[in-house]
Amino acid sequence: MLRQLISGIRGQSVTLRELMDAVGEQGLLVICAIASLPFLLPVSIPGVSTVFGAAIILISLAITANRLPWLPKRILDRQLDTGKLVPALEKGANIVSRLDRFLKPRLSGLTTGRMVNRLNGLAITAAGVLLMFPLGLVPFSNTLPGIAILMLSTGMMQRDGLVVLGGYLFNVITVVYFGVLAYAAFSAGQGIASLFA
Repeated sequence: MLRQLISGIRGQSVTLRELMDAVGEQGLLVICAIASLPFLLPVSIPGVSTVFGAAIILISLAITANRLPWLPKRILDRQLDTGKLVPALEKGANIVSRLDRFLKPRLSGLTTGRMVNRLNGLAITAAGVLLMFPLGLVPFSNTLPGIAILMLSTGMMQRDGLVVLGGYLFNVITVVYFGVLAYAAFSAGQGIASLFA
C-alpha cells in the first residue's frame, strides 16, 4: 500500500491533502506510518518535520478520540518538494518491507480495546511532539521519534503488541536522548559562563 501510494505521487510538489485523499478515511494509521518514513534516515528535508509532525499529532489525537481528524488548511495544502520527499519515502518503504516480515498478531492486550488504543494514540502524539522539536541538525533527533511512530502505527495496524512495545521503548529512548542533549548544552553554557565570571 505504501509503495502504491508513493508511485502515484506526480509533479514537482505534493500536499498532505493529496496523500490523505489517496489513502482514504480508513487510513489514519497508514498516514502516520507514511509521515514517519522521511525521518528513518539521518537526513533533513526542510519543512517536512513541521508539516508531518503537526499532522501526526492531530491524526493521533483523532485516533485517541476515535473520530476523523481536523487538520488546518495551512498544514493540508503546504507544497512539499517531491524531488526530495519521494526518494526519502521510497527508502523508508524499503525499511518497512523488511519490518513487514516480522509483523504478526501477538501480545493482543497491547493492541485491542478502546482504552489501549487511546494510550497508543497518545504515545504516537508524544512521538509527534518530539519529532517537532527544533533539532533537525542534531543526529537522530528526528530518526528516533520517527521509528517510534512507525512501530506504534504499524504495530496497531497489524495487531502486533511486541512492535507497539518497541514504539514505547523508542519514545523513552528519545526522551532520554533529548535529556542528555539538554544537559550537555546546559553544562557547556555553564562552562562558557565561568570563563567570563
